[in-house]
Amino acid sequence: MTVTGTPTDLTQNAHTTPGGVGESTLRPDGTLKVTGEFAYSSDLWHEDMLWGHTLRSTAAHAAILSIDISGALAVPGVHAVLTYEDLPAAVTHYGLEIKDTPALAHRKVRHHGEPVALVAADHPETARRAAAKIRVDYAELPVVTDEASATAPGAVLVHEHRADPHSRHVPHPNIVHRQPIVRGDASAAARRADTVVTGDYVFGMQDQAFLGPESGLAVPGDDGGVDLYVATQWLHSDLAQIAPVLGLPEEKVRMTLSGVGGAFGGREDLSMQIHACLLALRTGRPVKMVYDRYESFFGHVHRHPARLHYEHGATRDGRLTHVRCRIVLDGGAYASSSPAVVGNAASLGIGPYVVDDIEIEALALYTNNPPCGAMRGFGAVQACFAYEAQMDKLAAALGLDPVELRRINAMSQGATMPTGQTVDSPAPVAELLRRVEARPLPPERQWEVAGGAPDLRALPGGVGGTTHGEGVVRGVGYAVGIKNVGFSEGFDDYSTARVRLEIAGGVPVATVHTAMAEVGQGGVTVHAQIARTELGVTHVTISPADTRVGSAGSTSASRQTYVTGGAVKHACEAVREQVFELGRRRLGSHHPAWAHPGLRLEGGRVVTDTGETLAELADVLADEAVEVVREWRHRPTRPFDRTTGQGRGHVQYAFAAHRAVVEVDTELGLVKVVELACAQDVGKALNPLAVIGQIHGGSTQGLGVALMEEILVDPVTAEVRNPSFTDYLIPTVLDTPTMPVDVLEFADDHAPYGLRGVGEAPTLSATPAILAAIRAATGLELNRVPVRPEHLTGTA
Repeated sequence: MTVTGTPTDLTQNAHTTPGGVGESTLRPDGTLKVTGEFAYSSDLWHEDMLWGHTLRSTAAHAAILSIDISGALAVPGVHAVLTYEDLPAAVTHYGLEIKDTPALAHRKVRHHGEPVALVAADHPETARRAAAKIRVDYAELPVVTDEASATAPGAVLVHEHRADPHSRHVPHPNIVHRQPIVRGDASAAARRADTVVTGDYVFGMQDQAFLGPESGLAVPGDDGGVDLYVATQWLHSDLAQIAPVLGLPEEKVRMTLSGVGGAFGGREDLSMQIHACLLALRTGRPVKMVYDRYESFFGHVHRHPARLHYEHGATRDGRLTHVRCRIVLDGGAYASSSPAVVGNAASLGIGPYVVDDIEIEALALYTNNPPCGAMRGFGAVQACFAYEAQMDKLAAALGLDPVELRRINAMSQGATMPTGQTVDSPAPVAELLRRVEARPLPPERQWEVAGGAPDLRALPGGVGGTTHGEGVVRGVGYAVGIKNVGFSEGFDDYSTARVRLEIAGGVPVATVHTAMAEVGQGGVTVHAQIARTELGVTHVTISPADTRVGSAGSTSASRQTYVTGGAVKHACEAVREQVFELGRRRLGSHHPAWAHPGLRLEGGRVVTDTGETLAELADVLADEAVEVVREWRHRPTRPFDRTTGQGRGHVQYAFAAHRAVVEVDTELGLVKVVELACAQDVGKALNPLAVIGQIHGGSTQGLGVALMEEILVDPVTAEVRNPSFTDYLIPTVLDTPTMPVDVLEFADDHAPYGLRGVGEAPTLSATPAILAAIRAATGLELNRVPVRPEHLTGTA
């Protein structure tokens, strides 16, 4: 790892506390996870628990004529069978923004796999067998599967009676949300362009493919409430959706985070939460629900598939004159986070480039396809694939090097976004490109072994392929992307932290309590590092995340280190000041320095700015604990104008660039990614090892959608064709290339420690870099992902 830049040190003593900010401290859950000892939500157990199971629709769009549950109730061991008619409250629908999703299907189903009925039984197989005995009489309805069928005259409406705020601003009820962005005069600029290129692009539906399935345990309480232990990304958002459907006040729905086996956006929406609670409250027994892999594909949202049209113009010397684009996202049957995804796709839709004249239209459709919502990259991924393909096409038309064209147009600090917002922190786009381009290329023909048979693992197709190196061509490609950090468009994005400092066993101990969902990103590690740095202590305890403390927001949008880390830092600073005040009251007469500013906590002591020890923390605190709760917010954002898209919609931007080196067997259509180098600006690496892990993980997910990952939906019936890891392929260790990383640290002075969100940016540029490399190797245009062998051999 190479680290470059000028990080801002905004802390009291970042370099004097072991295990503090800037160190690669080990994760407290790391060893348990790699040894198989970590307790995930699917491991939850209660001695008298029942098992819940969901009956899901077999049709994508159908009226429900009747539901006969008598067969299920007759199965021995069944304790309850519930349908929509059994919902206990007037509120029957939920949703992140638009409350359009029924807890159980009512009168009709709108997508394949929609929940219709629930069963609780004393064994999971009993629950499954009982669910299979429920008889649902469907009358199938015409399906809406794409923009043409969704917006045609007389089109079937996926939701007949919309009353959400977006419905007043869209041209058709089957459009969830639409966001135009207009700046300058793109038509006039197009007339000035010396070269114009256009392209149409298709992005497939990607699954988050987290390894831990949806699961949780609901335990009924003596007060008529319920305790829910669950794997999720946002406890308080879940709570706000669950309680109304249960007919309970929020204080009677107590939520605790259980072990989460990955998320990547797929746990922002509810899955089994309401269902487990309904069954527990009905039976008076704890109820556990665990999806198998097949059900998991229906139990969460996916990345929006997209169709994108782009037009780029430039002068002879490579200056962009204008960009026009149209981005159509398929949101599926329910809104989920589609409105926010549209906002991201539009506002980030031209990439990290300086362009004065812009016309963008982004929209999301209601269809009968599977619901789509949050996934790592959140609208910016689809756009990056298209605009980076356009930059390569434009470079070829102009006879310019593709990296040089990007550098000519690269934004920097002070540049103006398409929304009119000024980029007010470092934007080292040109430097990122320079870094990945300057890296030495890996050796060619690595499969060749002197004096022996070829190493098939280094060939396209690996040991399962049939090539021995014939027809293998190398290609190199580049891409760069821009991603926002944090919630946007006026959302009140804040987090809460409770921090306590006390003496236990004669040593100072800090306890940090937030509702942040640890989904594998390493937030619990960073929170402990922040507490060590700000409080000068070694021993830090991280309390389990639950709803007994205020909201931490979602573990998404690359925001948790920024926002919840900011809340922990803010709370620690308040604790520190209270400790100083306590010391002044108790010991101030012993040394005049107590009255001076610049005191620090270091090594369990109160010290002056010159390092002189004033007191041990044990003497200052004695038997008293200092505890504070603080909320912390980043700078406010504003909604985009509905007509022009202008507005300060985002709080921070993150940038990453990739160089991909691939080898392609042009006869068999097989691709081997040999190297995927990345350069990313992270502002400040609070935990450098964790930063590298995030960059590797995001890059690998970008590789997956480039070459293999796609949920296949029947275009006629809207049924999912491949809901399994047998047919939905994800990269394995054999598919994952060498990934050298340059970490740049150019501080954002508005952010805690100068940091910049890390997790999503590398997901953007990995995919178009790989596609660019394949194009370079084959000469093919390749305007869709994932690329399949038939696209390379001409047999599609």
